[in-house]
Amino acid sequence: MHEKDISSEQLIISTVEIAKKAGESISEVYSTDFEYQVKKDLSPITKADNLSHDIITEKLKILTPNIPILSEENCDIPYAIRSEWTKYWLVDPLDGTKEFINKNGDFTVNIALIDNDTPVFGVIHIPVTNETYWGSKNNGSYHINENNNIKQIHVSSDTHNPIRLVVSRSQNLNLLNM
Repeated sequence: MHEKDISSEQLIISTVEIAKKAGESISEVYSTDFEYQVKKDLSPITKADNLSHDIITEKLKILTPNIPILSEENCDIPYAIRSEWTKYWLVDPLDGTKEFINKNGDFTVNIALIDNDTPVFGVIHIPVTNETYWGSKNNGSYHINENNNIKQIHVSSDTHNPIRLVVSRSQNLNLLNM
């Protein structure tokens, strides 16, 4: 099967399922006393990062064999090669590894399809709550709760209150000096 044979709706549905499957593997590791290593860039990596990466890349290669995959766990692909890609999957198989290690529940699986430097759609899955968010320019944004109920979501129309920011607990940010 080639990606031309897949409707955009089926591509989104399949990507959501891939993110959920990766989330299941992360949850299995999360419930154990796992260890972690430190990568060359001094960031941590766990068995869950690698399992999630393997699931996502294996399933995306089956779903869209002609679209390359750029993942945090395979970022050693030379820029000269990546810069030639017009369409690719951008994946963070376990975003928030420090939060995962600290067992505070603040981590996600992130998968996005990029075409000509523009996101086509993206999926964010939260393994701890089994919730998924996905959005695309053409279809809008959606939340899928733990019972698989789907609800369309929208940007807040409240423009009078200060902006809201989401930051990682493990990042040492001084927002007042930004």
